[in-house]
Amino acid sequence: MNAQVEVVAMGARTPVGLTAASSAASVRAGISRYAEYPFIDLRGERVVVAADALLTTRLEGRERLLPMAESVLDELEAELGEKVLYGGRLTVLLALPETRPGFSENDAAWVVQSLEARLSRKTSKVSVELAGRGHSGAILAVEQVVKECSEGRDNLFLVVGADSYHHPETFVWLEQCRRFAQPGVRSGFVPGEGAGGLALMSAGLRRRLGFPSGAIVRGACTAQEARLRDSETGSLGVGMTQAVQGAVARLDLATESVDTVYADINGERYRSEEWGFVALRAPKVWKGPSYKAPSDCWGDMGAAFGALGGVLAIQSFARGYARGPRALVMAGSDSGLRGAMLLEAPRAA
Repeated sequence: MNAQVEVVAMGARTPVGLTAASSAASVRAGISRYAEYPFIDLRGERVVVAADALLTTRLEGRERLLPMAESVLDELEAELGEKVLYGGRLTVLLALPETRPGFSENDAAWVVQSLEARLSRKTSKVSVELAGRGHSGAILAVEQVVKECSEGRDNLFLVVGADSYHHPETFVWLEQCRRFAQPGVRSGFVPGEGAGGLALMSAGLRRRLGFPSGAIVRGACTAQEARLRDSETGSLGVGMTQAVQGAVARLDLATESVDTVYADINGERYRSEEWGFVALRAPKVWKGPSYKAPSDCWGDMGAAFGALGGVLAIQSFARGYARGPRALVMAGSDSGLRGAMLLEAPRAA
């Protein structure tokens, strides 16, 4: 069985927008929310980050991540309706940050339990799982949805990714590793925060429920990169190439190719070099070597990126400004997990 999986709703909470539509519109317009944050760096200056517009700076780490994830769930509920969201079996697959200073395994468990408690107040038929970690965690979750739908599980899935670097311990760790974009750091990134969500189901269930399709998941694949950030050679793009080739495996590359790439490239040299190798290793996949890197607008979004990249692609389909009918979302976690997700506009199928 090879069930077609489709996206029927989406949600987002980012530094540039409080909904999926406003976030995508801001990124398309090139709006940036970089600003000083009340944390003093080693130079005695305030750091520059991209922060949620509504959260007080007194909140840190998991306390910031949770309300953004809840905001996405609220948006998905408004899109789907309570009858659909809570009327049947519901599976929520979460992508959360990898373990780091400022975010522990206990923090991850707390977020899972908090969201499960919130949803359990409305339905007893809900399962909340920690499905992935880091930048590519949401793509790993989508890969799981495709597998489960192919095995006959015909229910609603919510893939939600959320992250926030805004914790003093995390900032210090980024500084010590020279990954925080500051004067004198040549390969750093601007920390961001946010959440994104995609509601997915089989094409058959979507038709029975009468929902329009936002996008078709043509493929989702993950792979492991052996050469991590501390490798003497840097990344040669092997893991990401495997993920990309897996995601596009069902395309006829003689007549079909990727029109737009959404990547989590954030200013770090390691990730930029990786993209260069991937572009060279799989030249037939794309129409050109260009890519869109929204970190220029909302900073590095960590575990939220996989879902948010999907939001950007689907909004471009819906609003009619996509370069073509196929978009590829690419992301790489610090642990070496690499993910690629191919989305296609429904009218192209």
